[in-house]
Amino acid sequence: MSTQVERAAPAGPQEVAEGYRAGRTLPVRVELVRQLKRRRTLVMGGILFALPFVLLVAFRIGGEPGGPNNQISLMDSATASGANFAAVNLFASAGFLLVVPVALFFGDTVASEAGWSSLRYLLAAPVPRARLLWSKLVVALLLSLAAIVLLPLVALAVGTAAYGWGPLELPTGGSLPTGTAAERLAITVAYVFVSQLVTAALAFWLSTKTDAPLGAVGGAVGLTIIGNVLDEVTALGGWRDLLPAHWQYAWLDTVRPELDWTRLIQGTSLSVTYALVLFALAFRGFARKDVVS
Repeated sequence: MSTQVERAAPAGPQEVAEGYRAGRTLPVRVELVRQLKRRRTLVMGGILFALPFVLLVAFRIGGEPGGPNNQISLMDSATASGANFAAVNLFASAGFLLVVPVALFFGDTVASEAGWSSLRYLLAAPVPRARLLWSKLVVALLLSLAAIVLLPLVALAVGTAAYGWGPLELPTGGSLPTGTAAERLAITVAYVFVSQLVTAALAFWLSTKTDAPLGAVGGAVGLTIIGNVLDEVTALGGWRDLLPAHWQYAWLDTVRPELDWTRLIQGTSLSVTYALVLFALAFRGFARKDVVS
């Protein structure tokens, strides 16, 4: 019955209800408010907000970080300034922790509606399929960006309060003035966001294929982990350049005296290409899907 209702959507101007505008259905603002009120959004925001405080306590308990034989790494310079503390938080979380909220916000989009059996009612409202996906995609992008920006902002505030506002001390020696450090951190956050687009698109595509949100989220996280493992297999040689995981830490080039854009551009182009293909597959598949839930 639900499928028949959906297939009976208005096919011509003469059948459209007066005042109906497809472009005004399920506005982004309404969808954003819905997602912000969900418990998983609040819990994930709380975890990201708390991480800088956890690291601060760890440094307080463990003492000043420092490498063996006076060798300095990015982690060892965490207490040098607020900028260093923010950079270390990104370094500690970019590999896996930030993957989880991105996969959650994208993998829980369509699949959760199907799991609640509300997807067919949205389409029968009628909300066009492309419009529904577009609204959910934009909201997922906004929430993911907010999650990735929240962590370094809180870390910068916590680090500045604990260690003071100062230049970014570089692991390779020297430092960057505060203005340049702020620019480099902004570039880093932007790149981390772009590098997560592959996981986002994969979770979004899986969300249109299943009625189980956990399956979409877990599938995206699992495949991302597999990509990280494959990148460690040096026997693959140049094939590793095709793995998004191979470029996830290209942002470390921003904490060098001279910024080198080569790896950043390569990683960005690869991530965007994969993401566009997966997003296109999601829209194409969902347009043909027989929605029964």
